[in-house]
Amino acid sequence: MRGGSNRNPSPLNRAVNSVFSFVRYAEFEILFVLFFVIAFIIFKDLTSRPEYNQILVKKPGGPDWWPY
Repeated sequence: MRGGSNRNPSPLNRAVNSVFSFVRYAEFEILFVLFFVIAFIIFKDLTSRPEYNQILVKKPGGPDWWPY
């Protein structure tokens, strides 16, 4: 045996264990928020490109594909 290390863990060991237990407890919520953050970053990156604006706005004098 190692003496009394199992009875009195160090503060660092307790902090790491509490962080891991929190991540295990809130794993679904963390992944849910992370999914929306990543989706927002990707959508923001896609919509900031000039090619995306051509999809939404009809060009003057261009082909009239949309009825409005």
